[in-house]
Amino acid sequence: MAQVSSGEGVLGSFDARYLSANAGSDQIVKEKEITRLMDILTLDLEQKNILPPQRNALLAELKTHIWTVEDSGPVFTPDNDNREDELLYSRILFLMTYNTTLDFCELFDDYQLAESICSNIARHSKHYSKSGRNDPQPALDTQALSETLKLLFNLSQYYPQHLSNLAKSAPQILKILCRINLSSPILQPPVTYLVNALLNLSVDRDDKPHKDSESNPWFPKPDQYCNIDRFISILDNAVRTYTEEQLETLATPLVTLLRKVFEFAPSHVRPHMQTALLPASSDRSQPLGQSNTLSSRLLRLSASAVAPSLRESVSSLLFELSDKDATSFVRNVGYGFASGFLMTHDLPVPMSATEGWSTGESDITLREKLTNVDGNEVNPVTGQIREVESETPEEEMTEEEKEREAERLFVLFERLKATGVVNVRNPVEEAVREGRFEEVE
Repeated sequence: MAQVSSGEGVLGSFDARYLSANAGSDQIVKEKEITRLMDILTLDLEQKNILPPQRNALLAELKTHIWTVEDSGPVFTPDNDNREDELLYSRILFLMTYNTTLDFCELFDDYQLAESICSNIARHSKHYSKSGRNDPQPALDTQALSETLKLLFNLSQYYPQHLSNLAKSAPQILKILCRINLSSPILQPPVTYLVNALLNLSVDRDDKPHKDSESNPWFPKPDQYCNIDRFISILDNAVRTYTEEQLETLATPLVTLLRKVFEFAPSHVRPHMQTALLPASSDRSQPLGQSNTLSSRLLRLSASAVAPSLRESVSSLLFELSDKDATSFVRNVGYGFASGFLMTHDLPVPMSATEGWSTGESDITLREKLTNVDGNEVNPVTGQIREVESETPEEEMTEEEKEREAERLFVLFERLKATGVVNVRNPVEEAVREGRFEEVE
């Protein structure tokens, strides 16, 4: 079998000498074919003499040979610092996480797989300085890092029992993500893989004891907001750049990461996230969701008809930022944006948000909580300040605004139907059924 040194066991070159000497004739043929493919791919790494489609075909062929893993063994050799080896064998191991019978537990226990991955990521992190003057990394380095991060994510997903060792890479991943020069568009490798790699790694609570010389890597001293601000900055850039359809795939992991960080954030960090992501008083000069701030864009995404996963994730984030309290949620985002999420999750809707005739003491207290924000009376449905609302002339909606509002109402009706609480027919479906729906160019 392929060997690993007694040291770090960093991902390295494959060596056919270590394949089992007791293999049968079919296995010998397999070993020769694997060796042939490896020779071609290794030469290509040195000379770049194969076109990308041919290289992908060879890798796919190699994958078919390692679907049956008897006598294949781990593809490690003694410690080295070869980016080409890291790229190739991280990719091979990544492919082996799908549709094979290989048990990676042996690689974790006997061949220091987690330590190898952490070592490679730590080596990459040394290229990112604190000064921020980071020149673009060579393409090979970026590709090797991406393959290692993809492998890390899959292993953290399929082998949660080894998360404690894989989580040791979190400080270096956070370091790279905070210091890397961001490209445009922003959500592309390796940034997307850095975000994904963090999803399954545990976030230390602030009260967890650390060595005197260390701080919590997620909320490091002296700037405990640096990682959070980086995540939010990337999200802000992304929602201004991509379409909702693109954000469905690209931004959902980042929103999920923010939810995870908020859950474990120390008490003094949580208000910072709430201020950055929830609507501010300045947003209430008009109905919530109509400005160009990050919070308004998130509100619009929470009602998206074309991005269901992102819609759910953003709504959950806003609800959690409201301390998972329905009244605070309605107060923060307005009943119009909150109602669908609350009903589909079988959460009680504060009736005083829509009923203004209640006179009981508890009802009055609840209504005041819903309609007073920062000393201003607000419309609990739209979230707009009442004083400004009365002075703002009603303007004709643009076609884009009408289309967005129709999509939002469609989503709300679908959510209401899903609850089963009431039998309601979506007016869009009704219009189509009656022939009143006309599709325009």
